[in-house]
Amino acid sequence: MKADEKAGFSPNKHNCTDKYANETGLKVYGHGKPVRLFAAGLHGDEWRDTTEILMKIEPPEKGTLALIPLVKRGEYTSTLDPAYYQVMGLSILEAIEDLNPEIYIELHSYSRENLEKLAGRDRLERTGVPAYSVLKAGVLLGSVSPWIRRKYFPKEALCLSFEVQKGNSRSREFAASMLEVLKETESRDEFVEYLRKEFPEQARKAIEDYRRFYGEI
Repeated sequence: MKADEKAGFSPNKHNCTDKYANETGLKVYGHGKPVRLFAAGLHGDEWRDTTEILMKIEPPEKGTLALIPLVKRGEYTSTLDPAYYQVMGLSILEAIEDLNPEIYIELHSYSRENLEKLAGRDRLERTGVPAYSVLKAGVLLGSVSPWIRRKYFPKEALCLSFEVQKGNSRSREFAASMLEVLKETESRDEFVEYLRKEFPEQARKAIEDYRRFYGEI
């Protein structure tokens, strides 16, 4: 199974050492449904810990996998700010509109000292969005920005944000393993059942947070 030729992507480019200068475009593997879209390197220097994870992913056995390994580097604007997607993250919106994915995943990274800001119980009061759940090896699981979730996806879609701990190889490896699961996942409900089995407490929190924001699951 080959990537979409228009993407100009080759698995041989996994060895790229030029700071991923050519990895900002959309890469498409496979065809048909379900359609999954993964984005990494969304702002700041997050690409250093996330871009390579997407570059190493192989095609799915079924359906479509679209990748944006590096959205934007250098500048930092929070994805909670709607202006992010209309400027820095415009390529994400274009991919969503073109592909209409059922599964949308953002891969971010965070510094160890910011763990409490992301996973602390008061995050909802501070930022208006629920705290991330800690999965394993410093990887955090949460929702994408409510702005993009509400505006661009139906409630049946699966929209998740993962945070990888910067400089932590085990964290990167575990995040990669989660994406391997998600690249073969065919629906939101299928992944929810996977979470319930492997991470029951985190699944319970994710479901509660979803209902709080978007109504019945």
